[in-house]
Amino acid sequence: MEIIEENGEGSENIPEVQVNSQPSGLSKTAQKKRLKQLTYEARKAEKKAKMKVEKKREGERKRREWEEKLASLSEEERSKLIEERKGQRKERMEKRSEEREHKIQRLTKAKENGQNIIIDLEFSHLMSRAEIQSLVQQIMYCYAVNRKCSSPAHLWLTGCKGDMENQLQRLPGFDKWIIEKENRSYIEALEDHKENLVYLTADSNTVLDDLDPNKIYIVGGLVDRNRWKGITMKKAQEQGIQTGRLPIGNYLKMSSSQVLTVNQVLEILLKFLETRDWKASFFQVIPQRKRCEADSGEPQGEEDEEECQEKDNESGRKKQCIEAASNS
Repeated sequence: MEIIEENGEGSENIPEVQVNSQPSGLSKTAQKKRLKQLTYEARKAEKKAKMKVEKKREGERKRREWEEKLASLSEEERSKLIEERKGQRKERMEKRSEEREHKIQRLTKAKENGQNIIIDLEFSHLMSRAEIQSLVQQIMYCYAVNRKCSSPAHLWLTGCKGDMENQLQRLPGFDKWIIEKENRSYIEALEDHKENLVYLTADSNTVLDDLDPNKIYIVGGLVDRNRWKGITMKKAQEQGIQTGRLPIGNYLKMSSSQVLTVNQVLEILLKFLETRDWKASFFQVIPQRKRCEADSGEPQGEEDEEECQEKDNESGRKKQCIEAASNS
């Protein structure tokens, strides 16, 4: 599946310095999208800096309150309170350790009977370094989301070599991921299961009604920004393997193409494995800004603020999952 990054949209009230920084040769539509993206990124940076200050201030406030509370107590009361706090901290750590162990057990079990899903990493030569880094972050989010699932899939990274492998190796805890990491292509690694390989691509004429536990579904790891349309379909045809596409059009209308990011595709598959409900899976994962007005149920007029907020919420959710994966 050709995967592209989402072009963020923000306010059209752009500072002059950003307008002057527009690269030449862009169409008016492309310039408008870039201006909105710059505005969104500026807002995001400002919000991040503000949150950092507030977090530091909150930490200092709590520390002062704790010190003042200790100072107001007798020696015996102070010792008792400190011990209680140590006990609470120990309890939290034990609970986290128990949850981590349960997640490891689920992922280990998925190696035996979970749905096999491959992320095809053989397109790194077509991407810039920034796009590779973007894909690496998507893969990290994929692992984190899968790790949290009650019934996780068994993930594969094939064609994992070169700059892509180097970037993945830099991720915290990557060497401990319970996942199949293959330098070889999926055709080589799974040559005995070629008849069960299904490449997911928006160009396929075959619409998936269900997920077959015996099939091995492949998601194209490509951040192409629309440069490489049809490349995954062509690859699958040349290799003589099956193709399929998600039944998005049966349940909602997209405001643009039906091309999704790697993590969105994987999360949809995971949601379906849990719910067996395509509609619920699509509506839970696909951002509202990518749906048409009829599907969102809300007017699409002045949506810049809502879009920025939605993207911020989505970024926050991804950050939480990624932090969870880093601490695995």
